[in-house]
Amino acid sequence: MSADDSTSTSASVTDRIEPYVWKIAGVVILGMTMSILDTTIVNVALDTLGKELDSTLAQIQWVVTGYMLALAAVIPLTGWAARRFGAKRVYLGSVALFTVGSALCGIAESSTTLILFRVLQGIGGGMIMPIAQMIMAEVAGPKRMGKVMGIVVMPAMLAPILGPVVGGLILQHLHWSWIFLVNVPIGIVAVALAQRMLPESDLGEPGKLDWVGLLLLVTSMPLVIYGLSEIATKESFTAPSVVWPIVGGLLLAVVFGRHALRTERPLLDVRLYANRIFTAASLTTFGLGAALFGAMILVPLYYQEVRGESVIVTGLLTGPQGLGMLLVAPWIARMTDRFGGGRVAIVGVSILTLSSLPLAFIGADTSILGISLLLFIRGIGIGLSFIPVTTVAFASLRTDQLSDATPQMNVLQRIGGAIGVAVLAVVLQRARAGASSPAELADAFGTAYWWAVGICAASIIPVIVLLRAEGPRKAPPTPAEAKEIEIAEEYVEPLGA
Repeated sequence: MSADDSTSTSASVTDRIEPYVWKIAGVVILGMTMSILDTTIVNVALDTLGKELDSTLAQIQWVVTGYMLALAAVIPLTGWAARRFGAKRVYLGSVALFTVGSALCGIAESSTTLILFRVLQGIGGGMIMPIAQMIMAEVAGPKRMGKVMGIVVMPAMLAPILGPVVGGLILQHLHWSWIFLVNVPIGIVAVALAQRMLPESDLGEPGKLDWVGLLLLVTSMPLVIYGLSEIATKESFTAPSVVWPIVGGLLLAVVFGRHALRTERPLLDVRLYANRIFTAASLTTFGLGAALFGAMILVPLYYQEVRGESVIVTGLLTGPQGLGMLLVAPWIARMTDRFGGGRVAIVGVSILTLSSLPLAFIGADTSILGISLLLFIRGIGIGLSFIPVTTVAFASLRTDQLSDATPQMNVLQRIGGAIGVAVLAVVLQRARAGASSPAELADAFGTAYWWAVGICAASIIPVIVLLRAEGPRKAPPTPAEAKEIEIAEEYVEPLGA
């Protein structure tokens, strides 16, 4: 046997994935599916929750916003917690906390208690996906990671499609509480299987946790969003309950930045923003999060309030955007390698903006097929934007900076989504005040979509900066550099997850 044959045989043995790896993947996918679906499953229930709990849209949107902010708050803690307690224990604790939070959400009797329990649920859910990815990276090894992760992230890719449909089915046949209670038996099984099957991991040196940075992070953005949500109920944008929370939250964000610059091990390393490419990519990620998650609450509300569709039909009609994202996903890496991330992203954001524009003229009798086609094209635009931007950002950094960059991209996506939801909910509530006919309600949704178009268009600016900073097409990264970037990208949660 030749040396080449021997090498090929050795490589095939090394790359083969043992059955126990797939068993562990199945265990972590079970926990991930719960937390990922819960990001989108609630969107189709907002109209029902608002009516059942006697809450305005500006109030009930906190069910989504609070969950997303909780996700953003705990994502930076994942690495520290894994080193301090071990990945298995963190995963078990996260799934257990998410399950308890789900049970409490199911018995909530007011919007206030539901929002509080959703935050608790988000604290548990926020660590499930990144810690599951860490476990699989350790079990599969770097050579097999791409193949395994391709399966592990499938729930995140399918969530924008399945979440609204599952939510619609539950609401059609059961009480709204079951959109949360359905997680309880699944969570119990997930904990039992994880306890039995997940391997113990070595503890590392966790280092000192940046408690000050954590406190500043978890208080700044909720204050800003609270101020924004108050606009819905106030006649003036200068009302104290609007201005002071926003100003206070922004000041705390500035203090967080100054603190991070002066701290040896900050919660998030803001020094990365000295890199123009990373800064532009981060702003784009923030805008895409706002454009995606913000618009995801408008679609189901339009179908239910203006068209009078059932929740199950609404769930089905919400799916085309996710289908667009899923369709384009297999081609993105090849396109990015060939044309450059900046060029692909500018096409993606342009498609997203142009396909959102007709929705600003939506009416009470607009073709459902036409709306579905626009949502499908929006999904393609989002898919063509996010991954290329992430690739360019990571390629511009040193490999030792990737572990700091990854959680920041995830946090910005979640914060952008939370702000997008809050802003569009407030705009819609103010625009539909006094609307008494489907046509007037449709006009209100058109106003909200104009804001969504503005968010999409604003995302073009950092992409242009990214494209200019990226410059002419460069030589592709070395195999070692490409592998580091690929591994880092696996830890960035897909949009819609």
